[in-house]
Amino acid sequence: MLTPERHQLIIQMIKEKPIVKIQEIVDLTEASESTIRRDLTILEEGKFLKRVHGGAARLRGKLQEPSMVEKSTKFLQEKKQIAQYAASLVEEGDSIYLDAGSTVFEMISSLQVKDIVVVTNGLMHLPQLLERNIETYVIGGYAKPKTNAIIGRGALASLEQYRFDKCFLGVNGIHPHSGYTTPDQEEAMIKQKAMSLSRESFVLTDDSKFSEITFAKIADLHEATIITNTIDEDHKGQYTSKTSIKVVTT
Repeated sequence: MLTPERHQLIIQMIKEKPIVKIQEIVDLTEASESTIRRDLTILEEGKFLKRVHGGAARLRGKLQEPSMVEKSTKFLQEKKQIAQYAASLVEEGDSIYLDAGSTVFEMISSLQVKDIVVVTNGLMHLPQLLERNIETYVIGGYAKPKTNAIIGRGALASLEQYRFDKCFLGVNGIHPHSGYTTPDQEEAMIKQKAMSLSRESFVLTDDSKFSEITFAKIADLHEATIITNTIDEDHKGQYTSKTSIKVVTT
């Protein structure tokens, strides 16, 4: 089978199934595993798919955005591990920004220090922050129902009043060339602004976000430290050459 024919077949398989194993492609094409791995690398570089452990996965749509409820139920154990480590970075006397991400939400229950100030645009974060008697400020603006995030021009203006020691953000896509992205350009602007006002920035993400690109760019990789549960060894160098990555293990 010629290379273009294999590539077309692989692309068709990815369209029909969200995840395809290397062995499935080997069986169908009768090509060697090393040949298929090279094919997948070429197709990933062409943004037709993304490599995952043992195979390839369909890329999400650029505008596809799960709701906060959907996000909060996926990869829950991984998110808790990531959040616990992120919470350990917060020190007494810090002023911190907590983005409206589902992994960032998990940080709140793990915060061990009390003498801190939190600024947030996450409506879901408020009950837990208040219950723990953490001094909390909410930025003003439009309350977006799908993600329970406060966004818009009012939110940007409100953010300008603050300066942070650390900010903690969620994203929808992380790519070595396209950086950090999210489907909503208004949410991207809020994340950008928070990063620009902070001494240190951290992106909290499970490994499903790697190699994904969504509609609106937030920042380049070097502008934040990534905290994640794992990263594929085949891709690791693409990211570590551009930013710091903390892999949290149990």
